[in-house]
Amino acid sequence: MRVLLIGANGYLGRFVADRLLADPAVQLTALGRGDDADVRFDLASGSPGALTRFLDAVHPGVVINCAGATRGGARDLTRHNTVAVATVCEALRRSGCGARLVQIGCGAEYGPSQPGSSTAEDAVPRPGGPYGVSKLAATELVLGSGLDAVVLRVFSPAGPGTPAGSPLGRLAEAMRRAMQSGDGELKLGGLGAQRDFVDVRDVARAVHAASLSAAQGVINIGSGRAVRLRDAAAILARVAGYGGALHELDGPPSAHLRPTIGHPRTESDHAAPVAFPYPDGCGSWQQADVRTARDRLGWRPRINLEESLADIWMEAACRI
Repeated sequence: MRVLLIGANGYLGRFVADRLLADPAVQLTALGRGDDADVRFDLASGSPGALTRFLDAVHPGVVINCAGATRGGARDLTRHNTVAVATVCEALRRSGCGARLVQIGCGAEYGPSQPGSSTAEDAVPRPGGPYGVSKLAATELVLGSGLDAVVLRVFSPAGPGTPAGSPLGRLAEAMRRAMQSGDGELKLGGLGAQRDFVDVRDVARAVHAASLSAAQGVINIGSGRAVRLRDAAAILARVAGYGGALHELDGPPSAHLRPTIGHPRTESDHAAPVAFPYPDGCGSWQQADVRTARDRLGWRPRINLEESLADIWMEAACRI
């Protein structure tokens, strides 16, 4: 099976590439902006015609799109997350390869949900920020394209390679600083949000399964369990061997203050950290209903949050 992987150098794409390369039946071609891609192509600025010519030359059976942006203004997010997907869909429509499309969506497309509930694929999406809006627009483009396509709505990925700027990444960095300085207490803000964390290696397994299946439409990929960020902090302290006290300092969100977890203290700054809205625009709670992934892909998460956090900590500890 010939597979074209777009965004192979990104956080999710690296693990998807590893998973596909482990399958002897897969012939993988990586397309991206980096020098180490098999083919250099920028989806945000490249034309559908140029991509069509490449698709006709390679003739993949599956195209997996892991490319996109999680940060930036609305214009940049739209360019990288929506316009880029429009380019992929148009190129596939023009091409004679007939490839199946596996598009990586995100849980932020749903927006806030009722605490205690599980969000299923038939929920009406109401994204709470420009990132979720840009990803939802991409999903709608895929679903309306007429292609053989599936969108995997990935909830909160965790595990090795977690970006340092993500909530779990900032949490690990704050703990690293505390341990390096011998600080016996760690003051943390913004730990009230509850999210459905799913290990990035489990996500890669889901992408692999989706590429082999005939499933179409939207499929949630998550653990099926919401975890409070303060509980994730406690698990991280345990796996890191941090014996200090964890002081939670939540307060009302303030839009004009910089979002922080573990705000570094200085001699001139004794103010407590402030709480901040979780950056995905999904409010205080998000939990995936993952029954469709089980039924249509034969997929279940295997890696628990403690193992994911241990891998995040291992990478942070290397900076001590």
